[in-house]
Parts: sequence; structure tokens; C-alpha cells
Amino acid sequence: MTVTALDPGSATIGFIGLGNVGSKLAGSVLRNGYDLVVTDLDDALVDDFATRGAHAASSPRDLAARCDVVITCLPSPAASSAVVEGEDGVLSGLRPGSTWMEMSTTDETEIRRLGSRVAEAGGHAVDCPVSGGCHRAATGNISIFAGCERSTFEHVLPLLTVLGRRVLHTGPLGSASILKVATNYLATANLVAVTEALTTMAAADIDLATTYEAFRISSGNSFVHETEGQVILNGSRDINFTMDLVLKDIGLFQSIADRHDVPLRVNPLLIDVFRDAAATYGEREWSPNVIRVLEDATGLDVVAPGFPAEMTDDEPEEAGYEVVAHRAR
Repeated sequence: MTVTALDPGSATIGFIGLGNVGSKLAGSVLRNGYDLVVTDLDDALVDDFATRGAHAASSPRDLAARCDVVITCLPSPAASSAVVEGEDGVLSGLRPGSTWMEMSTTDETEIRRLGSRVAEAGGHAVDCPVSGGCHRAATGNISIFAGCERSTFEHVLPLLTVLGRRVLHTGPLGSASILKVATNYLATANLVAVTEALTTMAAADIDLATTYEAFRISSGNSFVHETEGQVILNGSRDINFTMDLVLKDIGLFQSIADRHDVPLRVNPLLIDVFRDAAATYGEREWSPNVIRVLEDATGLDVVAPGFPAEMTDDEPEEAGYEVVAHRAR
């Protein structure tokens, strides 16, 4: 089967959801020469993109009717369902042969259900969540998982490699969403471990700048330590990710485990930790501020001078590429 790849010179891309992550991904689309149409509940975000050369759509339906690819990047499965299926939603305007790319972190059963509706309308569906943080989304250096038929993957690969640097075809529709919530579970476990380790070192009167470097060069290092650890020590705790989103993601991971009868022990504890923190500090509090539970209990301020208030990507934007899983021959 011959697959025609998207051409930046002729394809029109629609983007719905211009929040913390979506605005940065949409910026990569615009920056790399695609014709871009956007919509969001926040008119100011749409206006900002319009001043930079994008076109504004009046609704998801209007956007879908004008685009070869429709991308959604939204905060919850319920939000995605409303945008795709609702009155004036994507399905009511979707053109036959076009592609819907769901970049939200969502439930695989919901993406498969919505994907079947897109297929009934004559379109193709991809779940393609991202991983790596907002700072890497801004530079097009974020990683992307893509679940879909191989022919659909090859069609949208030129766009995926603009949106991110490392792109992995994970298998059928829904597989990317399963893997995404698993990686977010791992990141959450890392975050809680980092907060406990930093607080314990502060209590033991170990210099926190030295602590950061010790962890960084050790077997205990992690991506979370090198990113969220820095904004924790700065005191801003601004990683552009909130406690309610953590609870959504580890809740989705728990649902997968429950459906497959996996008796998890750590994730239920993480859910309790974040439920308590969200109840105390607010659901929209930055997720690294889960450390405040320990700070309040000990009377310590786990901060140190010299760390950034937010993360920036110091790597130059590079052309993306497909990552291929290694298998025994």
C-alpha cells in the first residue's frame, strides 16, 4: 500500500486546546511552516496565535471542516469527548480522509471509542501523547508515542517529527495512551521519592546544593530529579503541571492495573499522598508542592539558592525521527 506523507506546503493543521502543553506544540506546527487553524475556550490564546500567523476557527466543527489533520490537546477524557462529539464538535465537521490526532493524556478505552466514531465518519485516528515536560514541548524536542495503524503513522510522521524529536510507533490505537499513563506513574513515584530524599537531607543538615549534585551523579538520578528537583529547590515549584492532573493520570494507571488484575502496592499510596496534598493545598497547586506536606510536618523550607524558577530546554531544536523498538531476531 502506498502511503502519502503530509506535505507542510499543502496540509492544513487544526489545533484545539492551547493550554500549557498545547500552546507549545501548536507553536512548533506554526514555526515549521504548516498552515495552522486554532480554537480554544480562551479567546486571548486564540488571538495570540492569530497575531503570529495562525487562523482562528469559531468552533471545533468549523476547524475540522477546514483541516487535513485535527489535533486535540485537552485536560481530561471528558473534555476530549465534548470537543469531538458535542454540538459543533469535530465529528460534525470532519472531512473524509482526514486524521484526528489526540495528544491529550487519556483513557485508552475512550480513545478507542472515539476512534471508532472517527473511522465511521471516514477519518483516521491516532493517540499520540507527549512526554518530557513543557520546556521540551516548546522547542519541539519532546518525545511522542503514537498508537494507530502503520499506514496512518507513516502519513502523519512528518508532522509528528515537527511536534517532537523522538517518535515511537507503539502499536494499535490506544497503546500509546496505556504507555503514557505508565510513564506518568513512574514520574509520580520518582517525584514523591525525590521530595522525601531532599527533605530528609535538609533535616540531616546536608547542604542542598551538594545533595542535588550527589543525586545527579549517582545511581539514584532521574529525569524528575534533574527537572522537578531544581524547581523544588528554587521554591517556585513551577513545572506547569498540577495536582489534579497527577491524580487523573495515576488514576488512569490504576484503572489499567485493576482491569488486568494486577495488585499494585505503590500506586494506591501515591493516590493517597496526592489526594491529601490536593485537599490541603488545592487541586490546581503545582505538583512538586507535594513536598509541602513534609515541609509543614518538619518546619523545614527545602530550598537553596542558585536553582531556576522554571525549566528551559538548553538543547537546540533538532529534526525529529522515529525510534524503533529493538526485538530479538
